[in-house]
Amino acid sequence: MSLSPDLSPDPWEGLKAFTAARIALGRTGTSIPLREALAFKLAHAHAREAVYSVLEADRLLAELAAFSVPVLQASSQATTRPEYLQRPDLGRQLSEASRTALAELATADCDLAIVLADGLSATALNAHAVPLLRLLLPELAAAGLRLGPLVPAEQARVALGDEVGSLLKARLVLVLIGERPGLSAPDSLGAYFTYAPRPGLTDEARNCVSNIRPAGLPYAAAAAKLAWLLREAVRRQVSGVGLKDQADGLLAAGAE
Repeated sequence: MSLSPDLSPDPWEGLKAFTAARIALGRTGTSIPLREALAFKLAHAHAREAVYSVLEADRLLAELAAFSVPVLQASSQATTRPEYLQRPDLGRQLSEASRTALAELATADCDLAIVLADGLSATALNAHAVPLLRLLLPELAAAGLRLGPLVPAEQARVALGDEVGSLLKARLVLVLIGERPGLSAPDSLGAYFTYAPRPGLTDEARNCVSNIRPAGLPYAAAAAKLAWLLREAVRRQVSGVGLKDQADGLLAAGAE
C-alpha cells in the first residue's frame, strides 16, 4: 500500500496482521491520519449502537425451536434500556413474572440450564448464539448432560443466570451473553457458567469463555472448550477459580 508524501510509515506496520487492536496508525505531522480518525469515530459509533441494540426475540425463538428443547422467555427487573444501563443491580434479578414461570418448570432432572442474555450487546447474541448452540448441544448430549429449558432473557446481566439456574434446580447454568463492546469488537459473545448456581454468588464462582465470534474464538473451538469445561465441572462438582482450563488441545484441534 503506497503512502501519501506527508504520511510517515509506522515501524509496527507488520504487526497489524496479528491483531485487530489500533496499532501502527501512522502519522501526519503531529496527528494521526484522517482515515484513522474517521475509522475510530465509526468504530465508536458501532460500539454505541451495540449497547443500545435489542434482542431479535421472534427470530431467536424460531431458530431455537429447531433444537426441540423447551424455551421460556424471561426478563430482568430493568424495564427499559436506560434503566438497565444505570441500574446494574436490576439486571441481575428476574422480574416477578419470570421468577414465577421458571419456578413452575423446575425439575430434578436438569443438569444444565442455558440462558441467552442480551447483555451489553444484543448484536452479539443475535449473531452468534444459535450458531454456537448448533455445535455445542450435540456435544453436551453426547456427554450425557440433561438439558433444561433454553431461557432468552432481556435486559440481563451475567448474575441473572444464577437465579435462573437455582429456580430450575439445575446443577449448572450457562449464560451466553453479549459482552461489553470494544472499538474493535462490537459483537463479542461471552459464555459464563456456574456450578450449583444460586443468587448472591460472585465472579470467583464462575468460568468465562470470551470473544466468541468468527473474528475471535471460532464457534467450533468455543463449543469444544465449553463442552470440556462443563463436563469437568460436573465431574469435579466445582466451577470458578477451582476449575482450571486445560482444554488447549481441544482448542487447537478445533481451530484447524
